[in-house]
Amino acid sequence: MNLKPWLGVMRPPFLLLSVVLVLLGTSIAVYGGYFNLLHFILALIGLVFLHISVNALNNYFDYKSGIDLETRRTPFSGGSDVLPLGVLKPAAVYRFGLASLAIGLLIGVYFFFIVGFELLPLVVVGAFAIYFYTPVLARLHIGEVFAGLGLGTLPVMGSYFVQTGFLNLPVLVASIPSLILTHNLLLLNEFPDVEADRNAGRRHLVISLGKRNAGIYYSLLLAVMYLWIIGGAALGYMPYPVLLALLTIPASLKAAKGALRDYDSFERLIPAQAANVQVVLGTHFLLAVGFLAASLL
Repeated sequence: MNLKPWLGVMRPPFLLLSVVLVLLGTSIAVYGGYFNLLHFILALIGLVFLHISVNALNNYFDYKSGIDLETRRTPFSGGSDVLPLGVLKPAAVYRFGLASLAIGLLIGVYFFFIVGFELLPLVVVGAFAIYFYTPVLARLHIGEVFAGLGLGTLPVMGSYFVQTGFLNLPVLVASIPSLILTHNLLLLNEFPDVEADRNAGRRHLVISLGKRNAGIYYSLLLAVMYLWIIGGAALGYMPYPVLLALLTIPASLKAAKGALRDYDSFERLIPAQAANVQVVLGTHFLLAVGFLAASLL
């Protein structure tokens, strides 16, 4: 069996987002004095499979809508070319996406019985966002928000819950940067695909705002995210070592510069997309390091 096409569907480098999300949620729990290694491993496996499901179903639905036949791909956007090249059959990719979703949900069901059914709303909203993002949510101007929830805030809160058995205001405050970061990750990656997305019926923020205004919006959200971290630490909702996350500001400035200046250039926007990925992964990682450092102090 040739695994290369399936790796193209899974897009392993993008799965690092799931790793840092679970790491952050677990680190917040460790700061509060809770840690269960088995739950950490299961949460990580579960979220990775849910993320794989996102990628596979997005490939399937984008191919069926014709988007994948029109997009110009970058290392960070445009999806996989596995289906347009005919390497795999669409039905096989669809079944793979559903199977990955089922594995992730089964781990969620395990946590329902072992930790508590309070996790159910997080899993339901997350599963809804996974399956309906491409065919429905991305056509209603709310795709970015649900991406920020499904691969941002909810995994952080869920990873915290499976360690502690409860949720509270501090973990909600600490998970808001994840909402913004994943929202922005998707937002900037939508710039090169505007025409293909519009032709296929998508209605996302870059289409509705226009690229120039979307670049301003993207940049403002980055500023809000850093101010949120500073405010959360100043008000005592997060420990001061989380300010390590401010080390990603230079990469944010590079990404914002590209969004504001190169929004209409396919080639020149690619370095901004790369910087955007660095911001997303780096900020999550440094927030986790901040919580872990605080737990040792």
